[in-house]
Amino acid sequence: MFPKTFRSALLIAATIAMPSLASAGQPFDAKAFQASQAAGKSILVDVTAPWCPTCKQQKPIVQEIEKEHPDLVVYDVDFDTAKDALREFRVRQQSTLIVFKGAKEVARSTGETDPAPLHALVAKAF
Repeated sequence: MFPKTFRSALLIAATIAMPSLASAGQPFDAKAFQASQAAGKSILVDVTAPWCPTCKQQKPIVQEIEKEHPDLVVYDVDFDTAKDALREFRVRQQSTLIVFKGAKEVARSTGETDPAPLHALVAKAF
């Protein structure tokens, strides 16, 4: 087995790395999304791909926004596998963020990584 100091260092490294690997939101589910819309909730749809560097830059900003707005419902749409959702949302590129207030789309952005415009984007749902 590994020495105790090595195991401790490994545990510390894993703990530090975890926030960057954490996902914002919940996996997209059409029925849950429709229920959120029907309830008039503020919703952020985050179209992302694990290989996308822009998505990786957006993720901590989205997580921060999610903490600031506990009533915001965030759905992650996997660009590589959720083809039906991409068609429904008319999305052609990963790193797309779509904001809804209930059933109405109120804002959309693709490729933005500056926190201020992303905060302003989500604020349109409140």
